[in-house]
Amino acid sequence: MMATQLKLVSHHLCPYVQRAVITLAEKGVAHERVHVDLADKPQWFRAISPLGKVPLLVVGDDVLFESAVICEYLDDTVGPRLHPEDALERARHRAWIEFGSAILNDIWSFYTARDDTTLAKKRDDIAAKFRQLEQNLGDGPYFVGSRFHLVDAVFGPIFRYFDTFETIADFGFFDKTPKVSTWRDALAARPSVRNAVTPDYPERLKDFLRTRNSHLSAMAAA
Repeated sequence: MMATQLKLVSHHLCPYVQRAVITLAEKGVAHERVHVDLADKPQWFRAISPLGKVPLLVVGDDVLFESAVICEYLDDTVGPRLHPEDALERARHRAWIEFGSAILNDIWSFYTARDDTTLAKKRDDIAAKFRQLEQNLGDGPYFVGSRFHLVDAVFGPIFRYFDTFETIADFGFFDKTPKVSTWRDALAARPSVRNAVTPDYPERLKDFLRTRNSHLSAMAAA
């Protein structure tokens, strides 16, 4: 357990923040969580965030930024380890973590798509990545079996988006990926993942989507 009190600077909807929250929860690390409005960033936040983004982890007089760095720091300093011990397997997990970040970029393109054609193309891009994942998953319920790893902390927030997307329409993202669907369900049921957001997260996300002036916004408003 850490002797230094930690402060996590966050935003209600940020999936990268959720990675850090899940990691902290899995390790049982007490911390203070402070939410900021990224549309109106306070000066104190601008002063300590080099990229103007969340999450930030304040460790004593030091500030760490970038979710991957924060999660790696926590894994290096607090047990239990969430990365594999084997160097090659650890590198493989880090590669799939980057793949998860690429899916988040696709999700952004999906919910900001201006027309039906672009929305369908972005939907297909996401579904194709899930099919790639399907070919690389083990027997489950998590990424490589029964043990939870950092890579699982990354995909919990990714899958959470689709709970809201599916209230708008049936996009068929998981139609051909039974292993990914099992993984998604297992992550949704895990307390660290479930509790990484506030109870009003679905409403906040839907309100956010309605303001994107996108094709999905129009579908959500219908």
